[in-house]
Amino acid sequence: MMRFPRAAFLILFLVLSSLRAAPVSPPNVVFIFADDQRADTISALGNPVIKTPNLDRLVKRGVSFAHAYMQGGNGGATCVPSRAMLLSGRSLAQIDEKLLKHETWPHAFGAAGYVTFAAGKWHNGPPSLPKSFQQAKALFVGGMANPMKAPTSDMLPTGKLTPAKISPKHLCEEATDQTLAFLKSQDGSKPFFSYLAFDGPHDPHIVPDGFPVTYDIASIPLPPNFLPQHPFNNGEMVVRDEQLLKWPRKEAEVKEMISEYYRYISFLDVQVGRILDAVDGSPYAANTLIVFSADSGVARGSHGLIGKQNLYEHSIRVPLIIAGPGVAADCRSDAMCYLFDVMPTLGKLCGVAAPKDSQGREFSAVLKNPSQPARPFLMFGYKSLQKALNDGRWKLIRYPHINRTQLFDLQADPYELNDLSAASEQAERVKQMLAKLGEEMQADGDADPLTAKTIEPSEWLAPKKVPKPGDKGF
Repeated sequence: MMRFPRAAFLILFLVLSSLRAAPVSPPNVVFIFADDQRADTISALGNPVIKTPNLDRLVKRGVSFAHAYMQGGNGGATCVPSRAMLLSGRSLAQIDEKLLKHETWPHAFGAAGYVTFAAGKWHNGPPSLPKSFQQAKALFVGGMANPMKAPTSDMLPTGKLTPAKISPKHLCEEATDQTLAFLKSQDGSKPFFSYLAFDGPHDPHIVPDGFPVTYDIASIPLPPNFLPQHPFNNGEMVVRDEQLLKWPRKEAEVKEMISEYYRYISFLDVQVGRILDAVDGSPYAANTLIVFSADSGVARGSHGLIGKQNLYEHSIRVPLIIAGPGVAADCRSDAMCYLFDVMPTLGKLCGVAAPKDSQGREFSAVLKNPSQPARPFLMFGYKSLQKALNDGRWKLIRYPHINRTQLFDLQADPYELNDLSAASEQAERVKQMLAKLGEEMQADGDADPLTAKTIEPSEWLAPKKVPKPGDKGF
C-alpha cells in the first residue's frame, strides 16, 4: 500500500478543518412591495389575461401563497397601516403607523450586521425612516402624487431628509434605478437587506408614454363578482376610492379601469425583471432571498366597489412569493398568513433576532414543505365599521353599525357571492364564529363592539352630489 508523507496528511487535515470552520454567510434579502395589487393579477397564478412574465419567473423559483393577507386598516389609506404592520411585525390593533414607538424589523436586520436600504414609497413618517434603514432614497413620503411628477427626497447619513431633484422618470422606475445602484455597490463583505416599495399599481394608473404593453378593453373580463352597486351600506360607500367611478358602476367603465390597472402592473413587472436580472448576474445570486408582495388588494368593480376599504377577499388578500436558498421551487401553498408574519419568517431564515415587540409568527417550515399549515385562522378589521374572521374555509364578516353579518364558504364560493348567514343550518356556526371573533379582538386589544350602540339603516342610495375633500364621509 502506498504511503503518504506525514506532511501531506497534515495539509489535508488543515484543508478539511478550514472547510468545516468556514462561516456560512447569512442570505441577502431583496423585498419588492407593490401598492394595491390584487392577488389574482399574476399570469402564472391563474390570470389568463394579464402579462407578467417576470413575476411568472419568480413564481417558478419559489413558493407562492394563495392565502396571504393584510389585516385591514384604521382609515381609508390602508397602505399606511399595512406597511407599518409589515415593517414592525405587529397587528392592526397594536401598531404605531408612524413606527416611532417600536423597533422595526429592518432596524433589527441592521443591528444583526446587515446593510439596509430602502427606495420608493415611505408613508410611515419621515422621522421613522432613518430609525428603520441605514440608507434610503425615499422618493414619495406622503399624500397622493402623480407618479410621473413625484415629490422626492434623499436620506443623508445623518438621517435627515433633504429635497432632491424631481426625476423625469416614473417614480417606480426611478426607485428601481436606485435599488439597482445599491445592489451593484455591495461587495459581499456584509449581507444586505434591500426594500423596494413601489407606489403602483395604485391609482392614478399612469405609465410612461410609449410603454408597449397594452390591453384591449373589449377583451377584459369583468370580475366574477361584479355588481353595479354594493347591495348595502358597508360604512364607507363614499370614501375617496369609491368616487373614482360614478354609481351605478358601468361595465364599460370598469373594464377600462381594469385595462389601465393591468397595464400599470405590466409596467411594474418590467421593473421586477430588472431586479431579477441584476441579482441573477451578481456574485450573490445563489444566496439571496427574493420576496414579492403588496400592501393590499383592491375591488375594481368587485361587489360594486372600487377601492380597498372593505374586508372582501379581493381587497385584503395579497400576492406573496418567496424564492431563494432553502425555499422549494415552483410550489403553491394554501397556508394562511398575515403580511406581518413575513418579516419574522425572513428573520428566522437569516438568523436575525426578532424585535421585542414583534407579534408575527414565522412560517419558514412552509417554505421547505408548502403543504405545512401556518395560522389556523385570521382576524381582520376596517375601522369600527367592519370586522371579520377566516378559519381557512368559512369566513364571517360583521358590520356592527348596521347589525349585519355575512357568512361565506370560501371553498365552494371563493368570490363571496352567496351569503349563508341566514341559513338555519348555519346558525350555530355564525354564533360560534362571532364569539371567536370577539375573543380574538379582545385578546389583541381591539375594543370595538360587534354591535354598535346606534344602528344605522342598511339601505344606501348614491348621493346626487359627490362629497369633496374635507366633507363628512370623504
